[in-house]
Amino acid sequence: MMEEKKPQRIAKEEEVARLKAKFDEAGVVIMTDYCGISVAEDTAFRKKMRESGIDYIVAKNTLLKIACNNSGITDLDPYFAGPTAIAFGNEPAELAKIISDFIKGSKKTSVKVGWMDNKLLSAEEIEVLAKLPSKEVLLAKVLGSMQSPLYGFASVSAGLLRQLVTVVDKVREQKEAS
Repeated sequence: MMEEKKPQRIAKEEEVARLKAKFDEAGVVIMTDYCGISVAEDTAFRKKMRESGIDYIVAKNTLLKIACNNSGITDLDPYFAGPTAIAFGNEPAELAKIISDFIKGSKKTSVKVGWMDNKLLSAEEIEVLAKLPSKEVLLAKVLGSMQSPLYGFASVSAGLLRQLVTVVDKVREQKEAS
């Protein structure tokens, strides 16, 4: 006879499945120590994360660890101790910057570890990520460097055409004068 699952067990399994999906979809994961943050600070921080399309979750370490392991990630296991919050995102520099700015402002929490491209990221590496320009700024710089030679070429071409018109005009004037 099959035993019926208790509602708490079902809820935990659903939470693990939801967390596993977050681990599978995220390009970068940053774990923070979730301790001593006031409700007002937490609310403002969560709002900023939502506005940037970042999932910020506080869950039981055991559920997080099971979900993480189900995703094939075991390197994070030692960090599932104490109060833990996890941010899931796809823009590493943006996520690191938001967390870094919050930590500098609140001074009540810290980065435990990060995970990106199947590699652990230390708190120092996450701080380096936070100092990188945003994706939009980097794209603008690349586009600017690509456009610069084109503008130079257009300027030189326009100058050559002006000179050609000037020479043709001078030749025409000389022919009319003779």
